[in-house]
Amino acid sequence: MEALREAARSGRLAAGTRLPSSRSLAGDLGIARNTVAEAYAELVAEGWLTARQGSGTRVAERARPRKAAAAGPVRRPARRGPSYSLVPGTPDLSGFPRAAWLAAARRALTDAPNDAFGYGADGRGRVELREALAEYLARVRGVYADPERIVLCAGFVHGLRLMAGVLRARRVREVAVEGYGLDVHRKVLAGAGLRTRPLGVDGAGARTESLPGLGSGSGSAGAVLLTPAHQFPTGAALTPARRAAAVDWARSTGGLILEDDYDGEFRYDRQQVGALQGLDPDRVVYLGTASKALAPGLRMGWMVVPPGLLDEVLEQKGRADWTSSAVDQLTLAEFIRSGAYDRHVRGMRQRYFRRREELVAAVGDRVVVSGIAAGLHAVLELPAGTEQALVQAAAWHDLALMGLTWYRHPESDMPVRDALVVGYGTPAESAWGLTLGALVSTLPMP
Repeated sequence: MEALREAARSGRLAAGTRLPSSRSLAGDLGIARNTVAEAYAELVAEGWLTARQGSGTRVAERARPRKAAAAGPVRRPARRGPSYSLVPGTPDLSGFPRAAWLAAARRALTDAPNDAFGYGADGRGRVELREALAEYLARVRGVYADPERIVLCAGFVHGLRLMAGVLRARRVREVAVEGYGLDVHRKVLAGAGLRTRPLGVDGAGARTESLPGLGSGSGSAGAVLLTPAHQFPTGAALTPARRAAAVDWARSTGGLILEDDYDGEFRYDRQQVGALQGLDPDRVVYLGTASKALAPGLRMGWMVVPPGLLDEVLEQKGRADWTSSAVDQLTLAEFIRSGAYDRHVRGMRQRYFRRREELVAAVGDRVVVSGIAAGLHAVLELPAGTEQALVQAAAWHDLALMGLTWYRHPESDMPVRDALVVGYGTPAESAWGLTLGALVSTLPMP
């Protein structure tokens, strides 16, 4: 309630703005509908909102927003965290297909063999899901995926941790990574005793032509971690020439390519970019996840490993499947086989495409927007030296934002690039309009 009152008081919520229904907002916040209804009623009584039959609840018409007193610094009330978030990396969790998932779970439980409720004797995971994934990945992502070479894991970070252990056991000491990427991935590699070496990143993706010789002395890194379909966070797709350069490097040096295909299903402006793994299944370890298409809370990921690597991966994971719920694996298998997964992805792709278009329309006269051909985030280019100030300004508008600099490898020699990385897939559907409004209020006027 305090966040809504402050948004109306400051003018960030324009007069006449229609608010989500109490049912919708309660569902997104995970609270009782009566709690939202009581908050709306109190704000109506205070004069901040109006409620009319057939018109919904709207921000009331008021005089110009009150300015803070000049006698001292503005003190904001203590909060648990920002009311709005555009931090990338999370899908719209309000879009999780609860009814379809429940129906798949019922069918999966009805047909489940008795051994599905045991400890899980096969470290690769349930064969039902591995078979469903093999067909799906071949059809949608162009992956050569034999069910025998698919290893289920608890998400991408878990899969990366397994591969870090394999590389360390192979006496690899250095791994090449993209100059912009997630710090948590670098920490996983470092935790296994592997040093990361940054590759430059530009509009054509990672500069894979620099891979030969990238390492200590005259040596080469033993592996490279790439996001070929949609570089995170810049949004570039790895060009065919650079894909070929990466594969040539792997073949000539015996190195491995770790492919993070985190949001390959969400492409808008052209045909999907297929997985790099299709160019050389013997040198590429493909890692995928249900985190963006469904929800990270499922803790569901998969690896498609080269034939000669399977035993080493299972040695790291263990010969029994201790990490993923067999029931969830069977449910996802049924969800894929029934076509529900495809239908859900299509529906969410339309939702994210609409949000992308609204984002570009709202900010396009203020900043240059890039990296939007795919995925759930966009990059807003900024004048040099303004990134941190805008991130701080967003915080004052109760909005969580990430700057591009945060993702930069500390050893990268790339020129500093000021930008915001906007996760437009993150807000719940009912919160999208308010969140976009908070972003627009943060950006400088044209």
